[in-house]
Amino acid sequence: MALTFTFDPVIDTALRDGIIELWTDVTNAGGAVGFVPPVTADVVRPELVKHLAALAEGRMRLLVGRDEDGRVAATAFLAFNAHRLQRHWVWAYTVMVAPALQGRGAGRELMAALADFARALDGIEAIRLGARGGLGLERFYAACGYKEVGRVPDAIRVAPGDDRDDITFLLPLH
Repeated sequence: MALTFTFDPVIDTALRDGIIELWTDVTNAGGAVGFVPPVTADVVRPELVKHLAALAEGRMRLLVGRDEDGRVAATAFLAFNAHRLQRHWVWAYTVMVAPALQGRGAGRELMAALADFARALDGIEAIRLGARGGLGLERFYAACGYKEVGRVPDAIRVAPGDDRDDITFLLPLH
């Protein structure tokens, strides 16, 4: 299945609702996207509002992948660095693929499109992203060309007694 990607799409109600639905579905399927299941749209919405505010302020950019029916099936946000010595790379946040599409190549499509998007940004030389340990994400991101460049043991507490490593990955774009 091929997704259709849009960089910096027009933010309307349908897109907002689609991202909230995707974010809720990914979280409830066990995805490591800032929450621990179970969540509802009402729990996710305030975090999306923060992302949308950053978009409006020019601090973030958005990539959306849609399936053949036009539904939001993948997203990734790129956040610019405010520090003048770190403006040559961006952070990737909220990298998500619909649970029904996982394991079918959609994640790799998303990561390739994200790299293409970042390469088109003036002065950007690399993408960094953080991932929650214990989910096998290391293999996925390595397969997409990312290199593990840092790890903080037990930095993410998903539940009492369940601490996970916070892993940092880097993808040079040149």
